[in-house]
Amino acid sequence: MERLISLGIGYLFGIFQTAYIYGRMNGIDIREHGSGNAGTTNALRVLGKKAGIIVLLGDVAKTVLAVAAVRFLFRRQDADWLPLLGMYAASGAILGHNFPVQLGFKGGKGIACTAGLVLTLGPIVTALEAATFLLTIFLTRYVSLGSILVVIELVVVLVVLGQNGYYGMSQGHLMEFYALSVLLACMAIYRHRANIVRLLHGTESRIFQKKSE
Repeated sequence: MERLISLGIGYLFGIFQTAYIYGRMNGIDIREHGSGNAGTTNALRVLGKKAGIIVLLGDVAKTVLAVAAVRFLFRRQDADWLPLLGMYAASGAILGHNFPVQLGFKGGKGIACTAGLVLTLGPIVTALEAATFLLTIFLTRYVSLGSILVVIELVVVLVVLGQNGYYGMSQGHLMEFYALSVLLACMAIYRHRANIVRLLHGTESRIFQKKSE
């Protein structure tokens, strides 16, 4: 029951569609422009840097708040599985972002929300994930490639840290924790399947790309 409640709380936070709301405030449906994705990168390309920053912060915040709400709600329970319930809350937020019921289940790809999850997993995870993403963007300017690499890296980092006692969970809870991270990574990669095809064909758009390019 705690798992379902955590997932549900996360979903309620996740359906707050920052990109869609900001787009409507500017007279457009963001899903009908650019890549058609209701996320940070498309908001940046269609509406500019200010929009990109606002959408990024909003999508990161909703995952962080969902995890915080669940940890507060279940604070009196065994601390052993609070990180696991936080992972359920984050998973719900990402699902809500990607498949918002009020928008016909057409949302974003969940990377900014995943960044919110990363912030709740500790400074080591945050530093490693940020370094990988920023280095990838610096070297290639492919946001999609950076996004794919960080979700794969996240699984590896969590397993390494978890098996070394970083989260203080029992092995059973750790296995569940890892499984959720794998599912989130698989969903993110699947949501980027069109980007992967374009990357392979060299036709993927780069961030801050000039029209002449």
